[in-house]
Amino acid sequence: MDSYLVDASGFRGKAEKVLVPADEPELIRILAGGASDSIPVTISGGRTGLTGGSVSQGGWVVSLEKFQQLEIEKGRAIVGAGVSLEAVQTAARATRQFYAPDPTERTASIGGNIATNASGSRSFRYGSTRRHVLRLRVILADGRILQVARGDKVDYPVPEIPLPNTTKYTAGYALAPGMDWIDLFTGSEGTLGIVTEADLQLLPEPADILAGVVFFASDDAALAVVEAWRSLSGLRMIEYFDRNSLALLRERYSEIPPDAGAALLIEQESGDVDFWAEHVPEDSWFAASDQDRERFRRFRHALPEIVNDTVRRRGYLKVNSDYAVPLDRNLEMLAYYHVQLGILREKPFDYVIFGHIGDAHVHVNILPKSESEFKAGQDLMLEFARHAVELGGTVSAEHGLGKRKAHLLALQYTPSQIEAMKEVKRRLDPNWLLNRGNIFP
Repeated sequence: MDSYLVDASGFRGKAEKVLVPADEPELIRILAGGASDSIPVTISGGRTGLTGGSVSQGGWVVSLEKFQQLEIEKGRAIVGAGVSLEAVQTAARATRQFYAPDPTERTASIGGNIATNASGSRSFRYGSTRRHVLRLRVILADGRILQVARGDKVDYPVPEIPLPNTTKYTAGYALAPGMDWIDLFTGSEGTLGIVTEADLQLLPEPADILAGVVFFASDDAALAVVEAWRSLSGLRMIEYFDRNSLALLRERYSEIPPDAGAALLIEQESGDVDFWAEHVPEDSWFAASDQDRERFRRFRHALPEIVNDTVRRRGYLKVNSDYAVPLDRNLEMLAYYHVQLGILREKPFDYVIFGHIGDAHVHVNILPKSESEFKAGQDLMLEFARHAVELGGTVSAEHGLGKRKAHLLALQYTPSQIEAMKEVKRRLDPNWLLNRGNIFP
């Protein structure tokens, strides 16, 4: 049971029992039993989240791990909620197709990806999960089954909530008059209904992809080219690593140039080798083969693994950000992070900054070495959230708010806007039993 009560951030919970239904009828019976005794139900998937969204604080945990349907057709995958992202990507690749969203943790369940509107490193070109969902099968709190396709409108009036001026967001409900059901359920963190099955859009596999890790002597040098490269045809990924990130990665990758102060990971469909040969430092890494691209993917994904291991070893919860800002405030926000974490402090934090610089969405990770640093890091993350909102950004771009970060919703939205979201929740889950504590504290 213990493994169902913790997520990748180290956030822990409690539950009366864990239930693992084999099919929808069993899931509906569980919901009916919980409703009759007013028992809250928390849905569990891969438990790779970082905000406690799948971690129960009481009641029942219901795991959808047995919902494993996976069928690949031309242009779509029919997927059960418990299927892993990796399984979908592998099955699609066998048909020369691909599923565009590429979150860091490939063992994440598709149900969890939909719940948080996950995105990942290819979001620069392809956006987040919401864009790639074609159909959903959802069990509502009262046991009704709702099947909705892209374009099926919500059948009651929906208010408009102002959205941040960012390329992606997943903080609360993205409400708009005339919206469709898929947009409502995607990113709702399991609070409105339980997704049991989805049709996901698959795209034709590109003929060729050029990948590279480009090293720079300094942050300034790396950031100077981000805006210049943004308009390159076929570019689908621009990922950033600061100096501290490279220092951690050298534990596993000794071949990183010793004088590198920052790096950018890029992927370009139909890439122009001559362009990169002319415009990047000689000690950068480039590859066009599947094997070498996979090596670069592992390089990118090794960093959060090392961060998580470090934090767990030190005995603290992860202190990290998921904030995004408008593209034209990108460099301003990054500079603010570095200054507040480092040179303005008598004792600088142990930290790394990495991630989706192409979307003005980088992740700050503080690695506390003491209880006082942990608390100070939490306070600073709150300041970062306020600053992101002041710049027109969002307090969550891809991880969701879950329970650990539900308090941030009030920084982005007014009480009346949050109340409008709660009215939608009450309409679909009037007894407030589904994933209680997610989004709304």
